[in-house]
Amino acid sequence: MTENVATVLHAIRANLDLTQAEVAERLGVSFATVNRWEGGGNKPQRAPMARIVELAAEAGVDLADVGDTAPVTSRRRRGARSDIGTTKSMEQMLWDAASSIRGEKDAAKFKDYLLPLLFLKRLSDVFDDEISRLAEEYGDPEVALEIAESDTELLRFYLPPEARWGAVSGREPYTWPPDERGRPTEPKDIGEHLTKATRAVVRHNPSLSGVIDVVDFATERNGERDINPAKLRGVVEAFSDPRYRLGLADVQPDFLGRAYEYLLRKFAEGSGQSAGEFFTPTEVGFLMASILRPRPGETSHDYACGSGGLLIKLQLVARELDKTSKVPLKLFGQELQAESYAVARMNTIIHDMDVELRRGDTMINPKFHEPAGGLMRYDIVVANPMWNQTFSPDIFEDDPYDRFARAGGVTSGKGDWAWLQHTLAVMNDGGRAAVVLDPGAMSRGSGSKNDDKERNIRRWFVDHDYVEGVILLPENLFYNTSAAGIIVLLNKRKSAARKGKFIALNASQCFTKGRPKNHLSEEDIAYLAGVYAAGNEIDGILKVVTNAELERADYNLMPSFWVNQAGDQVHRSVKEILADLEPLDSRARAVDAALAAMLVNL
Repeated sequence: MTENVATVLHAIRANLDLTQAEVAERLGVSFATVNRWEGGGNKPQRAPMARIVELAAEAGVDLADVGDTAPVTSRRRRGARSDIGTTKSMEQMLWDAASSIRGEKDAAKFKDYLLPLLFLKRLSDVFDDEISRLAEEYGDPEVALEIAESDTELLRFYLPPEARWGAVSGREPYTWPPDERGRPTEPKDIGEHLTKATRAVVRHNPSLSGVIDVVDFATERNGERDINPAKLRGVVEAFSDPRYRLGLADVQPDFLGRAYEYLLRKFAEGSGQSAGEFFTPTEVGFLMASILRPRPGETSHDYACGSGGLLIKLQLVARELDKTSKVPLKLFGQELQAESYAVARMNTIIHDMDVELRRGDTMINPKFHEPAGGLMRYDIVVANPMWNQTFSPDIFEDDPYDRFARAGGVTSGKGDWAWLQHTLAVMNDGGRAAVVLDPGAMSRGSGSKNDDKERNIRRWFVDHDYVEGVILLPENLFYNTSAAGIIVLLNKRKSAARKGKFIALNASQCFTKGRPKNHLSEEDIAYLAGVYAAGNEIDGILKVVTNAELERADYNLMPSFWVNQAGDQVHRSVKEILADLEPLDSRARAVDAALAAMLVNL
C-alpha cells in the first residue's frame, strides 16, 4: 500500500472529484505535503496513512489487492476514472514516446517535439474536464459544448475541434472544412495535423503564442520529414493511453517541469554526456522555499528560472503558510534558453499562476528594470545558475549596473560569486535569497598566501554581514551530477540574534537512499528547515560561527569545514602536511645523530 500511495491518492481524487487542496484538508495535512506524496518522492507516516485508508474506503477505492507493484483498482462511480498513472508510469510514457522517434532527431531535440505534444494533451484533457463540469451544470454534454463554443470565456483555454485529442488521435471523427476559396484543408498526415492544430490553438488563445507553436511537426529537409509521420503517430498513440490522462484530477501540479527534467536527464544518460544544465530537484526547491518563508504579496525573482520550478514552489509554500490569504506572490523570472523559457510558460500556465517571464542572458542583459533605469529589486531571490560557469572578465569590469566592482571586486575564472554579486544587486533593502551553487565556491582560495579574487569577494560579503548561512546538501540529488551542491542564504536585514554570525548546516547525511538518485524526504525537509530557523548548535549538524571566526579561517564558508560528521574524511593540502612533517623530520634527524653518537662508544 505505501508503495502505491500516489496511485491511491489519484484514485481518491478522481472518484470524489477533489482537488489536491481539498484532499489535503480532508487528511489534515498541507497542500504541499499531498503534492509531494503524489510525486512519489516520500511516503506518509502511520497516522496520515490511516486517514488515507479511511478516505479510500469512502471513495470506493479497493485496496485489497494493492501490493508493492499492483495497481489500485476502484469501484467506479459515475464520472470517476480508473487506471490513473503514477509518476513512474508517466516517466515510462515519456520514454516510450521518446524511444519511438529515436534516430529521427538528435537526442537533445526530442524534448522540443514531445513537450508541446504533452502540453496539447494536457490542454485537451483539461478542456474535456471543463466541458464535463459545464455538463453537470446544464444537464447535457452537447449543450455544454455549444455554450462553451459560444462563450469561450467560460474556459481557461478554448480548444478548437481539430486540436482536441480525440481528433488528433483519430479516435473521434473530424471533418476539415474547406478554406475561404473552397479548397480542401485536410492535412495529408499526422505531422501536418499537429502543426495546424497547435496554430489553431494559438489563434483562439493568443497568450499561448511562442509556447505551444514553437515547432513545426511537418518540417522537411531535402525532401524528407525531420520526423517520420508513422513514428510521430506512435508518439500520439503513447500519449493516448488512458492510464496517462492529464486532466485536473490526474497529475500533480508540477508534472510538466518534472517531465522536462526527466527527459533531459534521460537524453544525457543515453548520449553519455551531460545535458549542460542543472535542474533543481523538487525537494531542494521546497527546502529553499520553506527556509525563506514567503509572505503574501512579496516580490520574488529567479534570474535563471529554467522551467520555473523554484518560483512555483515559493507560491505553493506561501499558500501552505497562509491558507486564508488570497494575495499571491508577485513572481518574475528570466531564462536564456528558448526551450526552458517555453516550458516555464507552460508550467506557470498549468499552475494558473501569474508570472512575468522574459528571455535573455541575465549576466549580460538583465531584463527587469525600475522606471529610472536601475535593476528591479525584490523581497526574495532564488536561483540555481550554472555551476562553475566561466565569463570574460570584460563583462564584470564594464558592467553598466556596477554589480561587481563595488561588491567585493571583479572575479576571474569561475562565475559562482559573480552570480551572488548579481543576487545581492537585485535584493531590496530587506531582501533575502537562496542560491544553489557548487561547494567549491565556498572555500576556493582560503589558506592560500596568494591574492585570490573569490576569497576577496567572500571577505567583502562576510565583512558586510550579508551571508546568513550555507547548507551542504547530500550527494547524488541532482539529475546531471553526483556532486553535493550547496545552498547559500543571503540576508540584507538579519535578525538581531544573527547579526555578525554565520550558520553552517551540514546536511550531507540527511537523505533517503534511492536509485538512481537520492532524495530528501518530507521529514528531512521539515527537519532541516526547522533546525535552520531555530539556529541552535547541534553536534554533527549545525554550528553558529562568528564573523571573527570566519576571518581567522580565511573566509572558508564550507559547512563541512565547521561541522564534522562521523565517518568524515578530513582532506588537507600537501603544503599543510609538509609543514607538519618538517619539525618531525628535524626531530628524527636529531634522534638519529644522538643514537649514532651512542653507538660509537660501544
